[in-house]
Amino acid sequence: MKIAVLGGGNGSYAAAADLSEAGHTVRFWRRERSAFGPLAETRRLTVRDFRGVREVEIAVVTDDIGLAVRGADLILAPLPAFAQEDLARRLAPHLADGQVIYLPPGTFGSYLMARTLRDAGSTADVAIAETGTLPWLTRKHASGEVAITTRATRLPTGVFPARRTDEALAVIAQAFPGAIEPVEDALSGALMNAGPIIHPPLILMNAGPIEHFDRWDIHNEGTQASIRRVHAALDAERIAVREALGYGAPHFPLADHYETSNWMYGNLAHDKLVGSGDWHEHLNLKAHRYMSEDVALGLAFLVSVGEWTETPVPVAAGLLAIAGAAAGDDFRRTGRTLERLGLAQMTPAELQAMLREGL
Repeated sequence: MKIAVLGGGNGSYAAAADLSEAGHTVRFWRRERSAFGPLAETRRLTVRDFRGVREVEIAVVTDDIGLAVRGADLILAPLPAFAQEDLARRLAPHLADGQVIYLPPGTFGSYLMARTLRDAGSTADVAIAETGTLPWLTRKHASGEVAITTRATRLPTGVFPARRTDEALAVIAQAFPGAIEPVEDALSGALMNAGPIIHPPLILMNAGPIEHFDRWDIHNEGTQASIRRVHAALDAERIAVREALGYGAPHFPLADHYETSNWMYGNLAHDKLVGSGDWHEHLNLKAHRYMSEDVALGLAFLVSVGEWTETPVPVAAGLLAIAGAAAGDDFRRTGRTLERLGLAQMTPAELQAMLREGL
């Protein structure tokens, strides 16, 4: 396929390398060409994974978003959720009927981007899908090197609008063969997002060592039994919200990430993550995307949906309040919520119809 990979983060670099190596024609876009460094000229990425170290050539490296997405079958955007609205405005003049946008993960960005595209004047009939995690556990080591610790084997994916699920997933499955698992709709996909479950307890309950030490591994030294119990309680609230909305199993409980081979990254994913050493890193508690994305957007969204469905979410609400105090922000007011998305006044039937048919 022709695939546009958008963004300059860990996931975007892994995507450009993996999808190019799989034989797809990848057009890799960032807002500023200079941010690519030498990659802008060489078009060669160094990949480090269980197979060793090698170079992969990228077909197109560009800061021209029109060039990147024109004629692309799939537009893959592993950007932080807080960048989705701006990205949609940049995409609006360039999209064409039938294209598929994939947000891994999405934080209900599928709806936000669809609304932003419409408001920006785009009439293209596109499908926007989202899943619960990045397809890679990965870190960039330099501008021209990406280390991939492991790849997702199960990607529960919902599509907006849901009426286009079959055609959208057929496209996405060509990029991630054997990994895509359909879920009911985009909201179901959003409530598979693992980031707002795994990261808020890890950063808040490790706030002291994160701010004291220059480098701290929240997944190794920072994942202790007491924190795992908070994870379990928070994830139980997420699953209760999904059930209140009528979404069925599998709910991909976070416990499977630690205890079984059934989670999104398959067997021993947590052990591989810790063993790589790539997450023994410096964290700015206020600025890191664990706070600015997983708490401010993802956790705020979970709390708002829980309250809309009248599902008790005391652990999620408590963590959100503590995070707001730590960051000096009122995430209930500034975060991604049903209220701020303009959806809180909808009835469940109205929301389900919109998820199915689109805007």
